[in-house]
Amino acid sequence: MSTPEIQWYPGHIAKAEKALVDQLSRVDVVLEVRDARIPVSTRHPKVDVWVGDKPRVLVINRVDMISTEARTAWETWFRQQGEVPYFTDGQQGTGVKAIAKAAQTAGEAVNQRRQARGMKPRPIRAVVIGFPNVGKSALINRLLNRKVVASARRAGITRQLRWIRLSGDLDLLDAPGVIPSRMDDQAAALKLAICDDIGEASYDTQRTAAAFLDVLKGLQQNNSPDDYQAILQARYGLALDDGTGEDFVAQVAEQKFQGNIERTAKRILNDFRIGLLGQWVLEWPPT
Repeated sequence: MSTPEIQWYPGHIAKAEKALVDQLSRVDVVLEVRDARIPVSTRHPKVDVWVGDKPRVLVINRVDMISTEARTAWETWFRQQGEVPYFTDGQQGTGVKAIAKAAQTAGEAVNQRRQARGMKPRPIRAVVIGFPNVGKSALINRLLNRKVVASARRAGITRQLRWIRLSGDLDLLDAPGVIPSRMDDQAAALKLAICDDIGEASYDTQRTAAAFLDVLKGLQQNNSPDDYQAILQARYGLALDDGTGEDFVAQVAEQKFQGNIERTAKRILNDFRIGLLGQWVLEWPPT
């Protein structure tokens, strides 16, 4: 089964990207949020252009969905690239206070320059950017200790830019998820679909579920430490090695869902997305 090209660039994202670029001149610090399961695929190709010389805080969210081994591997790799990753769980608030402190620390130079010119200090202005559904709004709500922005486990909830006063020292700009106008890297686009970090209208559920299992097979062949076989066997009664991802979905549908392949595909994807299949990453650090 071939997988149709995944493309998704709705009008609200196009407008949001333009508004975001217009606002960046007012921003002191950029908080870039990525999905811990796919930290490479959730890196926007334009982020370096947008950030320029501004300080950036790299936030790897959904750390609760990955293993300790994966977190350690990614932390080591990012530090080798000269970056300091901040791992967070926006739903529970883990690691969130460190983000606020990092943003304020990164923006201190702004008030140092103001003081040198005889001006009073002002709150540091930080923007939160990232792909849709990587948990930006949940992080902001945790930073504020109250729900001020809508948050849900699907892409496209935040549709407008909004400034929020976090404290007397920090203002946050909540921005809608941004995504490339064209997804040239289809392997990355597929991982976005698997992780629910792109709109449902952009992908075919059955093909995406089959591709998910094929991704696991590839990771297994590359000696991933995650134990896919035992969990899939226990949950669905099939071994991953028995055939292609498409075969796996079809057999599970026949055995457990009265041949309903669409329902089966949705169940498999949802099981992964909510963590029922384990703390699996779809990407390990490049070697």
